[in-house]
Amino acid sequence: MGQDVASRQFTREDRQRYRQKVKRCLDVFARMLAESRFDAERRSMGLEIELNLADAAGDPSMVNEKVLELICDPDFQTELAQFNIEINIPPRLLDGDVFTGLEAAVRASLNHADDVADQAGADVVMIGILPTVRKEHLTEETFSANPRYALLNEQVFAARGEDIHLAIDGVERISAYADSIAPEAACTSVQLHLQVNPETFAAHWNASQAIAGVQLAMGANSPFFFGKELWRETRIALFEQAADTRSDELKAQGVRPRVWFGERWITSIFDLFEENVRYFPSLLPIVDDEDPVEVLDRGDVPQLGELRLHNGTIYRWNRPVYDVVRGRPHLRVENRCLPAGPTVVDVLANAALYYGLVKVLAEADRPAWSQMSFSAAEENFHAGARHGIDARIYWPGIGEVPVTELVLRHLLPMAHRGLDEWGVSAADRDRLLGVIEGRCLRETNGAAWQAEAFHTEFERHDRPDALREMMRRYVDHMHSNEPVHTWPAG
Repeated sequence: MGQDVASRQFTREDRQRYRQKVKRCLDVFARMLAESRFDAERRSMGLEIELNLADAAGDPSMVNEKVLELICDPDFQTELAQFNIEINIPPRLLDGDVFTGLEAAVRASLNHADDVADQAGADVVMIGILPTVRKEHLTEETFSANPRYALLNEQVFAARGEDIHLAIDGVERISAYADSIAPEAACTSVQLHLQVNPETFAAHWNASQAIAGVQLAMGANSPFFFGKELWRETRIALFEQAADTRSDELKAQGVRPRVWFGERWITSIFDLFEENVRYFPSLLPIVDDEDPVEVLDRGDVPQLGELRLHNGTIYRWNRPVYDVVRGRPHLRVENRCLPAGPTVVDVLANAALYYGLVKVLAEADRPAWSQMSFSAAEENFHAGARHGIDARIYWPGIGEVPVTELVLRHLLPMAHRGLDEWGVSAADRDRLLGVIEGRCLRETNGAAWQAEAFHTEFERHDRPDALREMMRRYVDHMHSNEPVHTWPAG
């Protein structure tokens, strides 16, 4: 939910007007789909990376306003907490040496950010959850200054009516209560965008859902929270709980969560926006002056502001996006399940695996989702998050197998073919998918490295110091841009 909003109080009339306007926007969106009003697919991809700021001791550093002022680059933006920032990489065509160019651009931007952050006494850290974050770092007082965060927090708790219970069982267990949505700030992710035609959106979204568990297993990088070793990608469980607007009674009634894997394969992007309107009450009922029917009738492109704002407060792991760029509307799949880090090359290896697999799966004559239940895909998703590279994943025609075996024998060749079909250079393809192969062969990703390095340090230090020492080593290796499976853990 990146849109700026002003602090305000909402009335019952605001909510009624908003509901009516969102439904009006949905009707206009349906017309636009029926009338083929969308920009043609341009093989366009985009990338966002959320980042942490840490001080010399490795603790969260609440200086994002100062750091952003020093960076002075509109590609960098604020995030929920004062120890978060985000970089938005301008979209590029998915072909040729796109990943080489992305790697150079992202590394240059992050190196510049880290250099200027040093002037504010902070390091920029690319990791799923900062392992040193503690309860005192996650309060309303640590929100970023933008009023949208406080307003969203107020509305979530107005809907809940009670504190959030964070309960995660993994290698260890935590049980804690939070009186704000601040625990969301511990979760820093990578979002991959892919522009698609309306006619092929459903296939690309279904493909993204089908491989989400594999993505998490391969890319897990969040094994610690509040000092405890939990899931390999704890970020998934934490975000699902920290952004939940439901009381226990509503959960028992089967009310859908706002952080949502979904419940079915789709046939159109309209299915997802219609579900948003049907299932989820407004959190930020802000109505603008646009009449989307009038705008469309005169031949212009409506912004559909309320529909987009509503979509931004429903946190699907693969989110549909309607956007207007230079006066032309287009659609994107936003893949949101991956954590940040460990290095730029690891992030791009995850991206190469995603784009390669989605290309082949979305265009298959007999798609994977016609051969597996949606619940199996959701079970894969949580298995990948819980167990990381040690997960067992179900795949059609194969059954349940270790994810490393599935990737090495079946999915990597598919991803190679997909990147070839995109027109990605052989050098980029082989280097990045070689990183995925190396993780499988060594059974090591970011989460596995963090856990092993922590246990090595825990033999010499108490738990807080062991986590800090592990993170110090992580940051050193992060700057090397050598893939995580090659890092020494001892």
